[in-house]
Amino acid sequence: MSSSKRLYAVFLQFLRDRFNLESDKADELETLEYIRKGVEFSGTNLWILIFAIFIASIGLNVNSTAVIIGAMLISPLMGPILGIGTGVAINDLDLLKRSFKNLMIATIFSVVTSTLYFAISPLSTAQSELLARTNPTIWDVLIAFFGGLAGIVAGSRKEKSNAIPGVAIATALMPPLCTAGYGLASGNLYYFFGAFYLYFINSVFISLATFIIVRFLKYPKKEFADEARERTVKRWIAFFVIITIIPSTYLAYQTVKHSIFERNANRFIVQELNFENARVINSELTYDSNEQRIEVSLFGEPVSDDLIEKARRQMSNYNLEDTELFVLQGYTESVNEASLATSIRSGVIEELYKQNEQSLRSKDERIKLLESELTRIQNISSLTTEISPELKALYPELSSFSINQSTIMRLDSLKQDTVFLAYIKFRRNPGKNELKKLDAWLKARVKSDRVEIVVE
Repeated sequence: MSSSKRLYAVFLQFLRDRFNLESDKADELETLEYIRKGVEFSGTNLWILIFAIFIASIGLNVNSTAVIIGAMLISPLMGPILGIGTGVAINDLDLLKRSFKNLMIATIFSVVTSTLYFAISPLSTAQSELLARTNPTIWDVLIAFFGGLAGIVAGSRKEKSNAIPGVAIATALMPPLCTAGYGLASGNLYYFFGAFYLYFINSVFISLATFIIVRFLKYPKKEFADEARERTVKRWIAFFVIITIIPSTYLAYQTVKHSIFERNANRFIVQELNFENARVINSELTYDSNEQRIEVSLFGEPVSDDLIEKARRQMSNYNLEDTELFVLQGYTESVNEASLATSIRSGVIEELYKQNEQSLRSKDERIKLLESELTRIQNISSLTTEISPELKALYPELSSFSINQSTIMRLDSLKQDTVFLAYIKFRRNPGKNELKKLDAWLKARVKSDRVEIVVE
């Protein structure tokens, strides 16, 4: 044998040894019994599920990631899902039916429990942890599939590792059910169907991963003395597989298309809507069977129709040929003032959140800071409108006025200072005494000694 062939054989043997799943595999009958026990949802398992649902619902309600993780560790939801994949793999119709039945029981109890909680909870705002479970992506499909692979491999070992609790956290079966309950309690069917869609995808792909590993490990299939009975069982299993795989395959396909659309749309926004004196402060992407739309809000100087049309012509380069582009921008008649105000407010909050994220430790502190900062900005921006009529009454010769908060650099000390900068223009130049009175009045009016007046 040549040296290259010998090296290749050594390499193959190395790979076989590294990826061998037989060395520490538990007894097959023991593993199947372990899976069968995890399928049942009665007594202890059902009570644990209900308590875990309450914990997860509270975690979603108060936006606590740690609480949600704790609930997922407690939850016994993985059992019936592993049972479905195993039942299909070994032709065990009884296991398959029991798994489906118990999964339905667990699902119904979970949704009812979370609906009851959110119906009586005084906190009704949908937090970020909850909203994250309403819009599945291709990454959720991949997480469910690889999580299912890890779960069944860990479950088939002699010594059970910490992989199974990790799978329970990664695949996140419980939060979507709680979110579905929130959707029912709040009457928001979009949240309900989006969350249930995510739960369905997770369940199907964990079962698929279980099926693949059980077949790969060559677990013994259930044998029947009666051939007619065996054919009936196989037909029923094929029926269950078809009614599960077909819709899940379609949904996964739609999820992939949606994810690709979002990726292309975000790339288009970053690269083609990057204008010199205007920036995108908010974007909304719509993707369904009837409509594909990108709606962006610009803040800054108005962008000409020619530039927007030029960007629109580039959409085909991002596979967005059938997508409509809507651009909302300030200082034009076509913009909806409410939409623009909402977009600007969202942009301000986002910027403030990024600046203060590291120094703040709790959600309540972040919200309080953002609200106070937003109120301060709104109050300052409205000062010109509020003060102008008062000044006009006091100084009839006044023709123009503007006041805003600005940062100036003191060149003698090289220190920055924040002041109210007032721009004033008179039809007739005022005297020094008149300017002193105006300066004192402005300081009293804005409740600050840091007022600088610029007279044109």
